[in-house]
Amino acid sequence: MLAQFALVGAPNCGKTVLFNGLTGMNAKVANYAGVTVDKRIGKMLNHEHIEIIDLPGTYSLHTTSADEAVTRDVLLGKQGRRPDAIIAVADATNLRMTLRMMLELKEIGLPMVVSLNMGDVARARGLQIDLDVLSEKLGVPVLLTAAIRRDDVNTVREAVAKLPHKNSPENQIVVDNSALQERQFKRLDTEKLYAQVDEILQAAVKQNMTLPAWHRQLDNLALHPMFGLPVLLLILLLVFQAVYAWAEPIMGWIEELFAAFGAWIATTLPEGILADLLVNGVIAGVGGVLVFLPQITILFAFILLLEDSGYLPRAAFMLDNLLAKTGLSGRAFIPLLSSFACAVPAVMSARTINDPRERLVTIAIAPMLTCSARLPVYALIIGAIIPEQTVWGVFNLQGLTLFGLYLAGIVSAALVSLIMKIWARKQQGSVQQFPLLMELPTYRVPNFRHIVRSLWERVSAFLKRAGTVIFALSVILWVMTTFPQPPEGATGAAIDYSLAGMLGKAIQPIFSPLGFTWQMCIAMIPGLAAREVVVAALGTVYAVGAEEEGAILNALSPIVTQDWGLATSFAFLAWYVYAPMCLATLATIRRETKSAKQTWIITGYLFGLAYFFALVTHQIVKGLM
Repeated sequence: MLAQFALVGAPNCGKTVLFNGLTGMNAKVANYAGVTVDKRIGKMLNHEHIEIIDLPGTYSLHTTSADEAVTRDVLLGKQGRRPDAIIAVADATNLRMTLRMMLELKEIGLPMVVSLNMGDVARARGLQIDLDVLSEKLGVPVLLTAAIRRDDVNTVREAVAKLPHKNSPENQIVVDNSALQERQFKRLDTEKLYAQVDEILQAAVKQNMTLPAWHRQLDNLALHPMFGLPVLLLILLLVFQAVYAWAEPIMGWIEELFAAFGAWIATTLPEGILADLLVNGVIAGVGGVLVFLPQITILFAFILLLEDSGYLPRAAFMLDNLLAKTGLSGRAFIPLLSSFACAVPAVMSARTINDPRERLVTIAIAPMLTCSARLPVYALIIGAIIPEQTVWGVFNLQGLTLFGLYLAGIVSAALVSLIMKIWARKQQGSVQQFPLLMELPTYRVPNFRHIVRSLWERVSAFLKRAGTVIFALSVILWVMTTFPQPPEGATGAAIDYSLAGMLGKAIQPIFSPLGFTWQMCIAMIPGLAAREVVVAALGTVYAVGAEEEGAILNALSPIVTQDWGLATSFAFLAWYVYAPMCLATLATIRRETKSAKQTWIITGYLFGLAYFFALVTHQIVKGLM
């Protein structure tokens, strides 16, 4: 039987970075709390007999949220086998808070080693600590570490390997798990705990840490009640400008590459079903999505930079009062921020919210915030109907439009949250608002090695999705648009007689008030599996109907401009601001809420909003033309 060691610590103390170093895995890390919301397991490098369990961050074993409860239940043996030992991670830049947690962990009675992490930052800011005294006072080994350094990780690995457990090679100490599970965790008095912490600090700390002047000056700007929000909006605006301005040359190169590849296939293979499948199914579908990879990469890179610098938690703190007016709090900011990458981790991150009502509202509005899968749809239509010109001498009009779509999702989510708050107040008489208490991490220079690795993880996930889900759906859609073949003597386009053509025309009357064509209706169906597939589906549908094989990559934009028109194009954008999430997100909502009814309600109201705003947008734009 493998030995199991629990990795425990406060949120944002570098615990998951240490986990990655000890196991060689690549779990997501960021410079804010709430990234780890469930346990993950990995074998320790060079010690295959030891499993390390990375648990969600918590400041105490007396938990207040669902993710913290996971940590408590694992340590107390309520989720099966109890760990053999504890690897405790403390934050050297916040000793008083994290040492209180160390004292609680000692009460469990398991062997333990303490990694006093972020030691490099603490030392640089003047902290001087006597590790021998601290180890003596805690009664466990204490190591001053920086988890991003390989040598420090190796030191922790050696100390962990020496912890006693059932499978210890020396077999000096055998931990009686059955006896440990009978021990009840005692609730210690908070004042006594902090008194003990202060006594330890007085004996072990020789010089306290002080923040540099530039750190305080940045906080004065980022958290300023008047200038803080404009700074945040300016940063986001610059990000969206970069998404368009920097990505355009690379997108053109990718588009030319796929067009040339499609032309080569068309001229190399004999005319027939195989060539048609490769050119109009695979290349048109997959290439129509991969062309947007530069924009997605740039967006992820900026988010990672903001995460690693320590700015995002300050944005959450600053937005607390604003979010409180909608019935939420700054706790919802981090889960909602995750929605800009994908709604699945956003829904899971809502576990960090201790108020059940706020948690449900956060889950319900998270899909409205623009995920990366919508970016190909936005980019296609914006590139087709919005001219590429400079506004006010600085901003790109296409970038401003993209920023407006993101902002529309944010404002809509806030309004829905406000409506839910008013409804809850009528039902319950009042809505309890919990004050936001959160630890702001220190600013730091982003770790570019970590950023590059994290960026590659996200990009490779997108490429893997393009090579599997999008590829499969493109082939399926090609089959639907190709078969059955038109009968002899048919005068219409071949696609009119296909299964896709018949299905699209059957459901088109439902969406005709929005101006949607039957081709658009067909494209939305595989979009339920993955929203970025909508562009691939449009490519496949229009490629089949195109006169020249392989022309679809260059033909989609003029098709949107000429065949759709402004009213339909803007209505399609409005649909995808609110359109229900992919099936993976629905499954996650079902798992997190444990309620099929709530899942159906969330799905239904998003469909309703998408239809309503697409209809209103279509009518307004049509009336203005």
